Amino acid sequence: MFTDTQIIDEMPRLKKFALKLTRNDANADDLLQNTILRAYEKKDMFEDGSNLFSWTSKIMYNLFVTDYRRKVKFESQYDPEPYLEKKKANVDHDDTVLMNEVSVAMEELSDEHREILVMITIHGMKYEQAAQQLDIPVGTVRSRLSRARNILMDLLDDGPGNSGYSISENYQDQLAA
Repeated sequence: MFTDTQIIDEMPRLKKFALKLTRNDANADDLLQNTILRAYEKKDMFEDGSNLFSWTSKIMYNLFVTDYRRKVKFESQYDPEPYLEKKKANVDHDDTVLMNEVSVAMEELSDEHREILVMITIHGMKYEQAAQQLDIPVGTVRSRLSRARNILMDLLDDGPGNSGYSISENYQDQLAA
């Protein structure tokens, strides 16, 4: 059997070996801790006169290999990260055209309508939050949002610039509200 002092004396060498295996300081510390724990659990199996470092480094290596095999078998098998990294987002041409149309239509909205539309639909704010931030009643938020959505839908249906008249002529009353 070995003494506590003997295993403490081997810890710096074991730490270096753990760093070579894991290439990560935190993982090396975990591996070292598991190795020392396993060595104490199997203390009665250590033969007097044997090389303590060789015995404990063999324990460390076996723990490392077992953990590596477990990770390869189970964690990478169900880990979607490698698959997601290989996937590319295929942007459809129709989606690109639609996004451009929406951007152009948004520019034709008044600042008040654009702001409320962005706050609620893009940033996901609640009506109460938008009302508090803009210092207006909740009813005004709802009204502006409704008008902004209707104007935007009309612009997208007609297509910006396709109606033959400008937004200011078509929605003059609504934008003034």
